[in-house]
Amino acid sequence: MAIIAPVDEDGKLITDLSTTKKTNSSTTGSNSLGKDDFLQLLVAQMKYQDPLEPTSNTEYISQYATFSELEQMQNMSASIDLDRASGLVGKSVYMKSTNATTGVTSYFYGKVDFVQYENGSAFLSINGGLYPLEDLDSVVDQDYMDAYEKAQALVNDIEKLPSVDNVTIEDADAITAISETFNKMSSYEQSFFDPSVKTTIQSYVDRLAEVKKVAETAANEMVENLKNALKELPALEELTLENEKAVNAANKIYKDMNKFQQGYVTEETKTALDNYVAKIEELKKESGETTEDV
Repeated sequence: MAIIAPVDEDGKLITDLSTTKKTNSSTTGSNSLGKDDFLQLLVAQMKYQDPLEPTSNTEYISQYATFSELEQMQNMSASIDLDRASGLVGKSVYMKSTNATTGVTSYFYGKVDFVQYENGSAFLSINGGLYPLEDLDSVVDQDYMDAYEKAQALVNDIEKLPSVDNVTIEDADAITAISETFNKMSSYEQSFFDPSVKTTIQSYVDRLAEVKKVAETAANEMVENLKNALKELPALEELTLENEKAVNAANKIYKDMNKFQQGYVTEETKTALDNYVAKIEELKKESGETTEDV
């Protein structure tokens, strides 16, 4: 049983939609040289240059121009990141984290509550924790997540059912609810299911129809037995304690029925049975006898 879930960069299903998060916020290290590194190299070059063959002023100007250009690009990139982070507030996102020890990549889902800026870097506040912007994996449409979670809930309900061959009348309410929920879903919501899910639901519905036919036959037989038992009793006003066993027998027929079978008993028949039981109790109280469990 499956639904169509988001996939990671390796094409594997992301099935963990829990809101677990990293215990500590951390920034991702970078092996690339920054503008400070570039400036230090330039200063070192000037300090340790060969005095017999000094670097020309033109070359220094060229290198400084390159440094200025790098700084402007980094500032622009930082500004774009900050603007991008600001636009994520209120959005639902997937964050990605790679364990430095095991190399295992994990994902978690949550909504961005606010953005915090530290030293020119943006951190997203999700589920009470702060996470660097570079850990962002994807931004998810809320309608998508609602449909996904609805589909996941239905799949969980299906997995709680017994196998198709072991379906009983006691599973009728659950199977009917699952079928109705699926049929009321939009085509977009149904697209989140693996095609086999629809086939499975129909298998349960068909099996339930077969079980109901057998159960209906049994229910009708028990109802007929109850009616016959009541017909053998005298009129209510003529009832005596001598009829107690017969009343108890009729009441036992009803109590032995399951919920489905009791649903076939008409209100008229049930009222008649209740009146007979109540009348016996009344006669026993009048005679001082102890009430027996019926």
